[in-house]
Amino acid sequence: MTTMSWFRSGARRHAAMDGDARQAAGAPLRRCARRAGLAPSDLRRPVDRVQRAIAFVLLGLALIAVPLAATTCARWSYRSGMRAEGADRSVRARAVATAEAVGVGATGDRYVHETLRAHWTAPDGSARVGVLTAWKNAKPGARHTIWVDLRGTATTPPRPHGRTVTDAGYAATGAGLAAGLPLFAVYLVVRRRCDRHRDALWEAAWARMDADAGHNRPS
Repeated sequence: MTTMSWFRSGARRHAAMDGDARQAAGAPLRRCARRAGLAPSDLRRPVDRVQRAIAFVLLGLALIAVPLAATTCARWSYRSGMRAEGADRSVRARAVATAEAVGVGATGDRYVHETLRAHWTAPDGSARVGVLTAWKNAKPGARHTIWVDLRGTATTPPRPHGRTVTDAGYAATGAGLAAGLPLFAVYLVVRRRCDRHRDALWEAAWARMDADAGHNRPS
């Protein structure tokens, strides 16, 4: 065997291996398409073609409706979250609290070690004193940034931006499912009806075969 022939045979062998690998990789997809009635076949009956046509129509609708619904709801949720963030920040302000005593609270309070007394300055410039939840490594004289309302009372932080992004993701997912699941349910109903029609065709074909066998049976 010459060197050129050896290279040609090796190239053909590698090409065949690549083709087998591609076929093996695409086998699950082809199997799913065949089970869904989307794979082409010369043995298809009219009911199979009807099911396939309806499946393609529903698939096209899903490719339009699902992204549109998901995008619309995500945009609406994100804008709503941004408005909520702005509203929260408009009635809150940052203040620096200075711890005075750690572990203050009502007698017998099991969580007394998690509180402290501190003072801070309200947005109007007046001094405020109150009991806060202790922060990490809190000790007398330690300073920590807190959120207060317009009257200077300690309050919860404003809505975080991460929650807005998460809510938008949930809205997109829910809208996509709400738009896609009904179309999938319609396809399942269509497939069930087509399966019943195919079963009836099979029964009729078997009945004709039995009748033909009875007529052709030798006496």
